[in-house]
Amino acid sequence: MSALEVTFTGADVLRPGELVRGDALTLGGGVFQDSTCARRVDLSGFLVVPGIVDVHGDGFERHLAPRRGAMNEMDQGVLAAEAELAANGISTAVLAQFHSWEGGLRAPQYAERVFAAMAAVKSQVVTDLMPQLRFETHMLEDYADLPEKVAQYALPYVVFNDHLPHAKLAAGKKPPRLVGQALKAARNPDVHLAMMQEMHARRDEVPAALDVLCARLAQMGVRMGSHDDQTCEGRATWRARGATISEFPETLEAAEAARAGGDHIILGAPNVVRGGSHNGNVSALELIAMGFCDALASDYHYPSPRRAALMLERAGVLDLPSAWALVSDGPAQLLGLSDRGRIAPGLRGDLVILEQDCKRVAATLSGGRVSYMSGEVAARFLA
Repeated sequence: MSALEVTFTGADVLRPGELVRGDALTLGGGVFQDSTCARRVDLSGFLVVPGIVDVHGDGFERHLAPRRGAMNEMDQGVLAAEAELAANGISTAVLAQFHSWEGGLRAPQYAERVFAAMAAVKSQVVTDLMPQLRFETHMLEDYADLPEKVAQYALPYVVFNDHLPHAKLAAGKKPPRLVGQALKAARNPDVHLAMMQEMHARRDEVPAALDVLCARLAQMGVRMGSHDDQTCEGRATWRARGATISEFPETLEAAEAARAGGDHIILGAPNVVRGGSHNGNVSALELIAMGFCDALASDYHYPSPRRAALMLERAGVLDLPSAWALVSDGPAQLLGLSDRGRIAPGLRGDLVILEQDCKRVAATLSGGRVSYMSGEVAARFLA
């Protein structure tokens, strides 16, 4: 499908910093134009906002592997995931894929299949899909080959995680959910536990190895971040390595340190929608109110970015331009995508058309192309 050449009339349009009532908006050549064209579509009764830029989401997993063992049609899974993204107003999506000792859907071999599938369907999707690698820091044997894999799959974004249950391992206890986790990884539980214990035992080797790896990735121009920051010292260490994105800081201390150091802060949109963290961490709503947020991410639930932004506006925490910027312009700037995130002439034609009353997604366009459309707005396009 080619990009639309159309002028929308009558809609309320969220321009940079302001909501313009009954505005006219033109798309042409895949970008917003400052003139009008012959074809017009009346969008009276609708709200037009910038397309959502989702900086971190793993909700695609359920499409790629709808049940255990059903992972044979990766290409179709990516296409199905894109349909869900578009239906939720997401025009640019970072698919966050693990490279982890946990195995199963997080195994290194599975990650390669995911990235290969994304590359294979790139010409078939409208939504701009970007891969992210979530690397488990205690997989010391994988450090040497990681830069080559990052280059092979043209991965622009790497985030570092540590999900080892260090406290339990240090106490000589079996971690919770060990058997279930081992079965998902197709491992004997005793073998799985021994692997975890060995990685924990080598934990003192990790910092130096990370210093070298991050320096190499920085030379390659890879964007880097850390996950679940807890302390000021920890955030400073990651910043020194060039990992200037703090994903989902778990404490106020970590968020304050990130802001003071000029780092980008990503919070979970589901945290806002739920009214708090499901893990008992610091509330995203509180951090947003204090100015400690640059972007809201879907995390595990694609409807949440839209819902979170609208909830922030309804609750009076932020006005609509500021709230919506957390799911559009803020994420775009964080990713270095200066061509999107706002509705302005010359920028990429990414937008979401919302029903005025209920704010449900009526249509999503990415690069001026329709990725999703339903209901009354479709009838107006076809009139």
